[in-house]
Amino acid sequence: MPLNRQTTVALLYNDIPVKPSDDRSAASDAPVDLSPEALGFTPYFDLEDIPAEEEYAKIERALTNAGFKVASYNVKDRFERLFKFLARRKIDVVFNLIEFFHGRPEQEMFVASFFELLEMPYTGAPPMTLALCQNKPLAKAILRSFDLPTPRSMTIRTMDDFKQRHNLHYPLIVKPACEDGSGGIENASIVTTLAALKARVEFVLEDFKMDALVEEYIEGRELNVAVLGNGANRRALPISEITFEDMPEHLYKIVSFQAKWDTMHEAYHKTIPSCPADLPKAKTEEAHQLALRATDALGLRDYARVDMRMNAEGELFILEVNPNPNLSEGTGIARSAEAAKMTFEDLLKYIVESALERSKTWVAGNSVVSL
Repeated sequence: MPLNRQTTVALLYNDIPVKPSDDRSAASDAPVDLSPEALGFTPYFDLEDIPAEEEYAKIERALTNAGFKVASYNVKDRFERLFKFLARRKIDVVFNLIEFFHGRPEQEMFVASFFELLEMPYTGAPPMTLALCQNKPLAKAILRSFDLPTPRSMTIRTMDDFKQRHNLHYPLIVKPACEDGSGGIENASIVTTLAALKARVEFVLEDFKMDALVEEYIEGRELNVAVLGNGANRRALPISEITFEDMPEHLYKIVSFQAKWDTMHEAYHKTIPSCPADLPKAKTEEAHQLALRATDALGLRDYARVDMRMNAEGELFILEVNPNPNLSEGTGIARSAEAAKMTFEDLLKYIVESALERSKTWVAGNSVVSL
């Protein structure tokens, strides 16, 4: 449904600036030797973190270049700020980049619930999907119910549940059941003995205060399948692969928390993306179909990323289905979109238009909400 005026997009995010008194801020002032000799490895990527505000500014510019009027706003962990911001403006659609509240990713679903209550169009997954995908054991159970392949696993809620005997095959990987962004996944997460398994489960239960998910570790290639659109228009993009050819022997070939976020860690510089992945056409199509079925089963919308492993025999296993994944330019979905000949502006425009098209409450030329 076309608007008879420029579409207004509210770009909403939740970035909490580091306080000057924060130890991390003080530490950043000290000179650091960043030479390969001091680091112990040769960096592949830039060692400097890009501020979150800069990433959001890039998205704002891209949306503006795509033809939208953009109202960008940092809610700063305050719900009243979000409420007042929406009350003061006529918004056609929310571009929802809020991933947590008060440092808790499980509260992401409540933000989407707020938009639902306001009957305001917004990008990305609905509350139920965000909750399901946050709970890894539950998401895996749903995938299995749809005959979708995922590594065999068990969930341990307390050490009273821990059994000396189980039917899983080592090596195993132990994950916090409801973390995201690879939280709690590191080299020590992979275990090969009962003693190591028990120790890692105890660590997850005590440090993360949540269930431990124990999966069979799939040795093989790491594939990321980006999916865009909804319903009959849902489509998979060229597959991106995380390559591990240069990973040193003392590190497992996994995308750990350090590999994702710690620019000073060797794993960060040894997990190299390659897109499109070098796969046979039939295997690419199989991975695409699995991703489409998985996003449909869990109710994802507009854009998503499905992480898979392919073992030496060519079998595919779904590790995780990610709603509202990272949209930073040049990474993640944007990389796959570029391989599909989409500009960054094209990608963001597609997501906005997908949200508007599926909205049943959107009224052309009017704000959906009057507060």
